[in-house]
Amino acid sequence: MECNLLFTPPMKTKLPWRFASLALLALASSPFAQAHPGHGPTDLVTGFLHPLTGWDHLLAMVAVGLWAAQLGGRARWALPATFVGAMVLGAAAGLAGFAPPGVESAILASVFALGLLVAGAVRMPLGAGLALVGLAGACHGAAHGAEMPWQADSLQFLGGMVAATALLHASGVIAGAPGMKSSRTIVRWAGVGIVAGGFALLLA
Repeated sequence: MECNLLFTPPMKTKLPWRFASLALLALASSPFAQAHPGHGPTDLVTGFLHPLTGWDHLLAMVAVGLWAAQLGGRARWALPATFVGAMVLGAAAGLAGFAPPGVESAILASVFALGLLVAGAVRMPLGAGLALVGLAGACHGAAHGAEMPWQADSLQFLGGMVAATALLHASGVIAGAPGMKSSRTIVRWAGVGIVAGGFALLLA
């Protein structure tokens, strides 16, 4: 495993898209975000808002997008797709009553792990990265599935959550798109911020 700055050649980035992504991340990080507020109504809108209002999920999902951007190539779409797919499978397992014990601790651990990967700009084989991200996604999905009663609205909730998760991943990928050296440094500092957020959740 190699930990270094990614010296990819500068490329042009559409600034409006990057600014829009950063604005979305800032909105999602606003004071209404809670650690993990649980589920009230299980409809489509509530499912969409849930990843934006839970710090543990928000930080992990943004970290996946940022790390995917750092790795580049197929990782830009493969990592987010793996997280979403594993999250859906984990949610199905949770709904069926198979959520593993300590899943909330595993979610917090994923925040630390993904934040450190971004902060260190860690390079690893794509297969290993997909396995790590898939495990994180499965834990996040299992936690949700275990909390939701089996009913039609639960499927709507899951659909909304998948849409918001994909949007957060895409925002992280766009915000972390390769550019000038200073941009790569900012992304690494964002990883440090994600780790700090994990400590804040741990102490909350």
